[in-house]
Amino acid sequence: MNSIGNKISELRKVKGYTQEELAELSKINLRTIQRIENDKNEPRGKTLKLICDILEIDPSEFKSNTMNNHKKSVLYILLNICFYLLLNIILMFVIGFLTLDSEANLNSRIGAFLLSIFIPFYIVYITKSMNPIERVLKFGSGYILYIIMLLFARGLILGFQIGFIRTGLFQCLIISIGVLFYGNYLLKEEK
Repeated sequence: MNSIGNKISELRKVKGYTQEELAELSKINLRTIQRIENDKNEPRGKTLKLICDILEIDPSEFKSNTMNNHKKSVLYILLNICFYLLLNIILMFVIGFLTLDSEANLNSRIGAFLLSIFIPFYIVYITKSMNPIERVLKFGSGYILYIIMLLFARGLILGFQIGFIRTGLFQCLIISIGVLFYGNYLLKEEK
C-alpha cells in the first residue's frame, strides 16, 4: 500500500510539476514538500488541503488510508501482546514443570537450571538491539509474575521455602531475569 507521501509524489509527477513548482503553487515551503514525499512528515489540515487543491484531488482519499494504517497498527499491537503473553506462559510452564514437581530428581533440576540460562541467552542473542528493561518486561514478565504468585499463593515464608530451598525455582527464575537483563554485556564484541 502506498503512503501519503508516495501518492503525493506520483500525483505531482502526473500533473507535470516539480517539487519546487508544487511548493510555489501551494505556498508551502519546499523543504516541507520534500519531507512529505520522503515520508518524514505527514501533511495534515491546511497543508494537506493546499496540496490537494493544487493536485486537484479530494483530501478524504488520504484520510481513509491513515485510518487503515491505524487499524493495522492496533491489530499489530494486539498480536504482539498475545504472542508475548503466550511465550511467557510457555516459559513459566517449562521452568515450573522441571522444578516444582515433588518427584523432580536432580536431573530435572539441573535441566531447569541450564534452561534458565540458555533460553534467556538465546532471547538476548536474537534481540541484541532491544533495551534490557524492555526485554525483561516483554520476555521476563512471566518469571516475575511466577515469583509473586508463588510467594503469595503459599504465604511469604512457605512460598520462599518451597521456591528457594526445596525446588530451586527461585534460583532459576532469578537467573533467567538476570540473563535477560545483563545478557548484552556477555555478547559485546571486543573491537
